[in-house]
Amino acid sequence: MFTVKGNQKNLLQDVRLFFQTEPQRSPDFEEKATLSHGRIEQRAIWTTTDLNGFLNFPAVGQAFMIRRFRQNKKTGEISTEIAYGVTSHAPDTANAQRLLTLNRGHWCIEAAHHILDWSFDEDRSRIRTGFGPDNTTRLRRFAIGLIKARGLDVATTVRRLARNVRAVFDMLKMTENTQPKAATPAAQV
Repeated sequence: MFTVKGNQKNLLQDVRLFFQTEPQRSPDFEEKATLSHGRIEQRAIWTTTDLNGFLNFPAVGQAFMIRRFRQNKKTGEISTEIAYGVTSHAPDTANAQRLLTLNRGHWCIEAAHHILDWSFDEDRSRIRTGFGPDNTTRLRRFAIGLIKARGLDVATTVRRLARNVRAVFDMLKMTENTQPKAATPAAQV
């Protein structure tokens, strides 16, 4: 699944033009409106295989357009966002509903990458050989898991712990003074 953005200008223009000039039709699938995080959200998807032989992009199984509607419950502010994309999934392996689900999952991955990049500056990492990149990413993800398990904000906690080994040990309760105190034995009579 690939979200088409401005860095693929011709691909974006082709997919956008198709969906803009196609006669108005109902979405291939539309989610029910949901309330979460103080917003009413609803997403709809239109799909096509008509562009498969035309697009200059490898292994296109379908092109799609997603409309995201959001309304802030407190302010009433409404926003609508349109996103375009292509996927290697043909309609028999991923119908419109499945594509919408896959697209949502893709944003979960993007959110995780955003945390890794902003908190650990992962995109500029110079670790490039052997098992180094994989192991370093695993350690970073483990750290994020520990921080989130304590209900803390990842970025704030990483900044607070950066270059402070003692604070890391204290957070992990690895030092003697962070361990629960043992009950002192009663005086013998």
